[in-house]
Amino acid sequence: MASVMLDVNEIKTALENNDLARAAKKALEYLDMSNNVPLNIAITGESGSGKSTLVNALRGIRNKTEGAAPTGVMETTMEPTEYLHPEHPNIKIWDLPGIGTINFTADKYLEYVGFQKYDFFIIVSSDRFRENDAKLAKEIQKMKKKFCFVRSKIDHNIRDEKEEDPNTKEEDVLNIIRNNCTEELQKLGFESPKIFLVSGLSLHLYEFKDLWKTLEADLPKLQRDVLSAISYKLDLSTCIASVLCTNVCGAKVFFCSHSY
Repeated sequence: MASVMLDVNEIKTALENNDLARAAKKALEYLDMSNNVPLNIAITGESGSGKSTLVNALRGIRNKTEGAAPTGVMETTMEPTEYLHPEHPNIKIWDLPGIGTINFTADKYLEYVGFQKYDFFIIVSSDRFRENDAKLAKEIQKMKKKFCFVRSKIDHNIRDEKEEDPNTKEEDVLNIIRNNCTEELQKLGFESPKIFLVSGLSLHLYEFKDLWKTLEADLPKLQRDVLSAISYKLDLSTCIASVLCTNVCGAKVFFCSHSY
């Protein structure tokens, strides 16, 4: 935080001294830093819901390969574990331990995983959303942070339904699952929950692409939120607005007239 405030003060000082070249240089450095602000995305939910598989899917890595989050029939994530996104190293995807297990009861879970440090949350369930999921979501809401719900292992549901009735239509099963999830979450107090139906092992199917697009669409705003917190929500418009669109060439400085 100190370094950020120092950069801001340097920009202000340079502008006050009419040192436009230095102000432009510092403003561009500041913008470059803002594009690399760490962003922490937490994958959470009950044990066995497919959290680790989703972590790997979001990183474009298959289960059981080098660098992948461990997966298995038993709870494999025993403490919050950080994984960098291969294309966006400033984005950290956290695989959190399952809530509601013997090791992590709901009342101790939030304290243990350090919920305050995360910027976006994905709450995963492999069957139905329960009280623990609602508790997590409500705590996230209290922190005024963004989250969405993921109903995982959709391929298993499709397979099971078709085994019982080969004439089952996939679209009908998906609609039933979505409606059930929506009703469950509405009963738990969420009027219009954002839900994605995914299979971590079959990314081309169902709504994984929609989940990723939604996450990507939120990233710029999330980065601004993180930057705002780091810089104590300083209003920088008065000191860098005029140098955000600056070209520095030798001793010449050219300004354009965009408004911010």
